[in-house]
Amino acid sequence: MLLHGSCVSRDAAAVLLLGPPGSGKSDLSLRLIGQGWALVADDQVTIDGVAVAAPPALRGMLEVRGLGVFEGLAVAQEARLALVVELVARDAVTRLPVPGQWGPAGVPRVALHGFDAAAPEKIGLALDAALGRVAQRAGAFAA
Repeated sequence: MLLHGSCVSRDAAAVLLLGPPGSGKSDLSLRLIGQGWALVADDQVTIDGVAVAAPPALRGMLEVRGLGVFEGLAVAQEARLALVVELVARDAVTRLPVPGQWGPAGVPRVALHGFDAAAPEKIGLALDAALGRVAQRAGAFAA
């Protein structure tokens, strides 16, 4: 399956960023890469089960709005989808969301505003919760 989105990985666990054009997918990917995450794909992501990758023609490329398309970036190898983040308007973010799944791969799904200053940290926490590394009392990963 080929999707319009961006994808980053930490320790081979991938996070798929989905949203309309201008919602901050590439910008958020760039901020996560700056925190040590690895690029999987930008603009288009191929998904086979939970295996994610960039189409060969776009591998290692990242569009940085205002600067252009950069190439030759290091790309995560063998990343497996663990979390989907839908980028939405700030007023569409629920304070205490109920657990949700992204149907095509059956992985947890959350909605965040991509341009929030803490968005990279929120994604790190969400990934840790999705992988069972941290517990949550209420919200998207509460049991």
